[in-house]
Amino acid sequence: MAPTRRTDMNTQPAEVWILGATGRIGRGVAADLAVRGLAPVLVGRDAERLRKTAADLGLGSGTKVVAADGADRIAAEITRQRPAVVVNTIGDYADTAARIARACMPGGHYLDFANDLYATPRLLDLHDEAAAAGSTLVTGAGFGVLATEAVVAKLCEGLPAPDRVRIDALPSVASEGGVMGAALAASVVDVLATGGRRYANGRLAKARLGAEPQRLALPDGETARSAGGPSGELFAAQRVSGAPNVTATSVLVPAAPAVAAALSLLGKLLSVPALRRLAVRGMARISVKPAPRPRQHSWGHAVAQWSDGTRREGWLRAGEAMDFTVSAAAETAARLARGEGKPGAYTPAAALGPELATAAGGTFILG
Repeated sequence: MAPTRRTDMNTQPAEVWILGATGRIGRGVAADLAVRGLAPVLVGRDAERLRKTAADLGLGSGTKVVAADGADRIAAEITRQRPAVVVNTIGDYADTAARIARACMPGGHYLDFANDLYATPRLLDLHDEAAAAGSTLVTGAGFGVLATEAVVAKLCEGLPAPDRVRIDALPSVASEGGVMGAALAASVVDVLATGGRRYANGRLAKARLGAEPQRLALPDGETARSAGGPSGELFAAQRVSGAPNVTATSVLVPAAPAVAAALSLLGKLLSVPALRRLAVRGMARISVKPAPRPRQHSWGHAVAQWSDGTRREGWLRAGEAMDFTVSAAAETAARLARGEGKPGAYTPAAALGPELATAAGGTFILG
């Protein structure tokens, strides 16, 4: 097994490379890691913009920046310079994740924020390769995936696999404003193109986008509407629970039947590669107005049911979802830099335990 890159009292802090460091998540992770005594390295297309970001964050003039455009050039720099951990915030993970993760091997570690049914299984398919290389790869290391996966893991702890699991992702996000950007646009388009999904009798099956709409009464007295959609959260919940039947809903999927039907039709068109690329380019340029978060808390919710009639329900309460994502990513990166990850490819709670969610600022409420 290849050695894990570590740091100790007599060496320099481990380098953690942040790809897409000028974006909201990248900036937040860099600032958090600096407070933890790690060395964030800002990676992006424009060296001057990276240096300005470092100055704005108060990181100091000695902060290292790496200017590289595109996944292939970034991967080449990772192979050459061998950082301890790479945090990928650039999006389009179905295309970028495997190339960049492989560049981290042997011995280096990787994390991203993928939350779709294309990218998530592709990274997890690298498990044996990563284990042999002594590298830990974590996908979905943000509110998306971790907030629901951690609840499912807590509900099923020490118990046999349930017969049925339902998860509900209820992020509350404040918008900074500005253009949507390619990473978010690609995520939205891929959700539409995939259509609804669920697990039935252990197999991934098609479902109507927006299926099983519901209004949830939240533990803090607020309510939220959610509906079924495809996500990496669905995949993670099935793996961590072993349940043959799993459904997933999100507050981000329209619950109105007419809207869901229109989006399903649009999704069929977006499954054509040329139309997908056109849609991503167009959506990336859309201006988004600043807006406060719609609810005080973000919530991950899960219900597990066993064949003997046992039913368990739980929640994870967090603050603003993007802030939670930043904290989760920084906590994950710090643990990987300390050599705490087990070699292989995982979703976050599977890699580091459900308590990762509490270390990132969440609170479990278990029934």
